[in-house]
Parts: sequence; C-alpha cells; structure tokens
Amino acid sequence: MEEEGDPSSKDQISPQSVEEEERIYMDCNATTPLEPAVIEAITEALQDAWGNPSSNYPPGTKAKNIINQARENIAKMVGGRADDIILMSGGTEANNFVFHTAIKYFWDTWGKSGLNGGKTGHLNAEGVLPHIISSNVEHDSIKLTADNLQKEKRAEVTFVPVSKVTGRVEVDDVLAAIRPTTCLISIMLANNETGVLMPISKICRRVRALTERRLEPRILLHTDAAQAIGKVQVDAQELGVDYLTIVGHKFYAPRIGALYVRGPGSTSPVFPMFFGGGQERNFRPGTENTPMIAGLGKAAELVNRNLDQYETHLRATRDYLEERLEAVFGKEKVHFNSHFKGTQILPNTCNVSFLGPKLQGRMVLSHCRRLLASVGAACHSDRGDRPSHILLSCGVPPAVAANALRLSVGRGTSRQDIDRAVEDLREAVLQLEGGS
Repeated sequence: MEEEGDPSSKDQISPQSVEEEERIYMDCNATTPLEPAVIEAITEALQDAWGNPSSNYPPGTKAKNIINQARENIAKMVGGRADDIILMSGGTEANNFVFHTAIKYFWDTWGKSGLNGGKTGHLNAEGVLPHIISSNVEHDSIKLTADNLQKEKRAEVTFVPVSKVTGRVEVDDVLAAIRPTTCLISIMLANNETGVLMPISKICRRVRALTERRLEPRILLHTDAAQAIGKVQVDAQELGVDYLTIVGHKFYAPRIGALYVRGPGSTSPVFPMFFGGGQERNFRPGTENTPMIAGLGKAAELVNRNLDQYETHLRATRDYLEERLEAVFGKEKVHFNSHFKGTQILPNTCNVSFLGPKLQGRMVLSHCRRLLASVGAACHSDRGDRPSHILLSCGVPPAVAANALRLSVGRGTSRQDIDRAVEDLREAVLQLEGGS
C-alpha cells in the first residue's frame, strides 16, 4: 500500500539537468498522479462546496451531496453498498481501524462464548489473548501494527510465510494457523513489490466453512486492496471479506482512503478509534474533507467506467516492457522476480533484476538519466542496499534480490516510454559494468 509513497526518495535518483517532460515515471505502485477529472472535482469542491457538510444551508448541503455521491461511486467500485463505506484519511488508518476493531470484538465476545474457562483458549503466561493471522509480505501498516500488538502483549500474531514456489500465501497454511482464539485474518489482495495476487476468495470460503462448525467467536476477514483497485476487478462480495482497505493515491485519486465494511455495526462489528461530532455515523468522527472526498469519488467513477480499458492497457504495456528487456539484455541477463508458475500477478507490475555483481538496483537507478522507478516499497526506501525481505520470502536468492528494480507502469505509459526507459537502463548497466 505504501501510504507515504514518494517518487523523490533516495532510490529514485535522476539528474536535475533532465527536463521534467523527459522523465519517464514507472513507479505507479508507489503513487499515481491525479487524473485531470479528479483535479477538476477537487477544485470545484474547494470553490463551491466549502460549507460544513453537517450544515443545512446551500454550501453545506452541496458538500453533503458531493460526499454522498462519492460514497456511492466508491461502493460500486468494490461491489458494496454506500452504507458499507467509511471514509478515512488513508490506508494506514483503515488497516489500524480493522485491527483495533478485531481486538475489541474478541474481548466483547470471548466472555460471552462460554469458552473462557481456562482450558479451551490458547493460553500464555498472561492468560488468553486474541490471535491474529497475517502473511509475512504485508505492508508495514499491517506488519508493524501486528508487531506492536505483540510487543504490548495485547495479541498473538502468526505471520504465515508465502510459498517460495508460488510467491503467494497458500490456503492450507492459513487454515493450519487457526486457533480457538483467532479473531482476525488479514491478508493483502495484491503484493506491492511482486504484484502477486493472493487467493483471498478461497481463503474466505474455507474459513467461513470452518467457523460455521466451531463454537468460538467468529473470525473476521480483511484484505488490504490498495494495490489491486484500479488495476483488476475488486468485488468485496465475491472475495467474501468483512473489511477491505481502499487507498486513493494508488488509483489516480488524492491521498485519502476508505474502508469497506460488510454491514458496519450489524453484519460486521465496528469499534471506533476516535470520538467526536458524529460524522460517518459515529464510526469515524471528524468534519469531512469534502474536496479530497470529491476527488476520491471521481477517481472511483473513472474506475467504474473504464476498468476493462485500464487493465488491458496496463497488461499490454507491462508485457511489452518485459519483451523489450529480454530483447535488449538477453534472457540470461534478466531475472523476473515475480514470475511464479501458476500465479496471477497485477497487470502493471514488473519486478526485475539485472544479473551481475555491480548491478545492485539502487546503483542502476542512480545511473539512469530519465527513469523514475524504485527498488521496492517506497516506505522502505531508507533501508539502504539490503535485499527486499519480500523477495527473499518469495525464494529469490539474496544476490538477485539485491539487484531488483520494481517497474510499475500506469495508464499513461506508452510504448515510446518503454523504449526510452529500456535504453536508459541499457546505458546505466553498460556504465556500471565498465563499458563505453
């Protein structure tokens, strides 16, 4: 999800002498520019809908109407109802909200389940603790939240490793990790570095079948869909999740987000983190940021209208990129780190390494004149030359992982951009290997 994605971070170096229009942006998994229609929607809201959405005079009612329409668009984008959408500041807040809710729900139901007599629950020195299952390749807003809950002894967490063969979490491994005290399973829909799509719908079906037969409190199901929305079809109903995280700046919207909740407060529990003026049905109080919500809603409308076209273009462009890399460098020189047999990946993502002792990813990018890309997650850009733990977890050898580049194309990436980017990479590799 890379909530703080920044294309100017240290692994995205480009000389100041290169004009802006000559640069080639291929880091759309970090963040995306605003669509012109989104900018227009934000500007209109800033000018005409400046009133408090809770007020009944015209500027306030206009703001409220804009928010309601945005909620409808967002709900349609993820296959939900307008009432299922809670507007939030971004993906990090949404993910923390889900973990907070799961812990509260566990304690609210555990005492009523009749299973807290001492022998039924999973016990440690402090007694029963709620148990959470996630994967070992999650975004930091999941991983560090889970780590902190463990550190504070508020939960136990199992990080299920991804398969080194498929690069994804396997359903049977998730099921094997379930305990009587498991209250939440949170697995990303698509990985931000490899682009691997996780089998969320299969996990949800198997978990629901299991929980129907057990007496313990229900297991809540969450997926962080930050990287998938706007690239592939995302339908919360088909996936079978209770919660789904939505991040605007990954699909050409502003840096704001939302959380899909299947029947908030009725079908699925919701426990607020904040308390205040009653906005968002008291689930997430605070005066609404109307202009940014307007932008998010417009971006969702564009996805609803054009997703098939977006996906087709992204896939064709990414495939052309990989073809050109192999043609220019030779198959023996490039290693595609996200090519796993039988595994689906995002249509825009190419994680590639150039093989050679001098070709660490950060060094290659620092010698590119035009290409703006990254070596991995933007929120990990301060971690030096250490290989990506995500690639290592997927079975990529350390020397290959150290050379990785994540090239993620966007809606506006053209074949000409690909040709220029590959030439830029060719010149960088030649320079690093001592060529002329």
